Formats: sequence, structure tokens, C-alpha cells
Amino acid sequence: MSGVRGIRGAITVQENSEEQILAATETLLREILRANDLSPEDIASIIFTVTDDLNAAFPAKAARQLGLLQPALLCAREIPVPGALPRCIRMLLHVNTPRTQKEIRHIYLGEAGSLRPDLD
Repeated sequence: MSGVRGIRGAITVQENSEEQILAATETLLREILRANDLSPEDIASIIFTVTDDLNAAFPAKAARQLGLLQPALLCAREIPVPGALPRCIRMLLHVNTPRTQKEIRHIYLGEAGSLRPDLD
């Protein structure tokens, strides 16, 4: 039986540039799709957030460049909590999948791995 599941992920960039934001977003999206055996048709929507120090590009642009033309995409700014991980792109994918909640693989790359040490 197929259901809707949420998949989280995050990645950081070294600088606030369009090139780095788009490249990192693409890397993370590809890894989430691979790790969860998903195709673009499985994605219902993606919510992207960026920390306050990233404003050179919308992460959703990378998704569109990957051919994700049908899913609903939304970009927002992360809450600027003091001491939070800087230069971080986060995403929440809503996907249609037969996988159980326990089978879902959340992906945190690079410095963003510190956000979910329980996933190591």
C-alpha cells in the first residue's frame, strides 16, 4: 500500500553564491531520491528553507533544473536561532511511496550531519 511520507534533508555551502546554492541543492536532492528509490513522479511537494545568510538563489531553481516541473515547490527562510548552523539549506519532501516510516532515509550531508547525529 502506498502512502505519503515526509523525507528530511540538509546540506551546507561554503559561501552565499548562486552556484553553490544550486549545486548543493541538486546534490542533496539526487541523494535523497537515490537513497529512497524515488522517481520525480513520486514527489508531491518540496519545502526548502535557507538560513538568514543565504539569499543568492532560490533552492527550488535547482529542482526545476533537474526536471521537477510538476511538484509544488516553496522556499522560505529558516528561523534565525542564535548559534544555529550557518549557510544551511534544508528540505522537506512529501512523497508517495510504499515504504514504511522506518524505511525512509533522511539525508544530512557535510556539516549538516551535526543536525541529526542519531542518523549516523
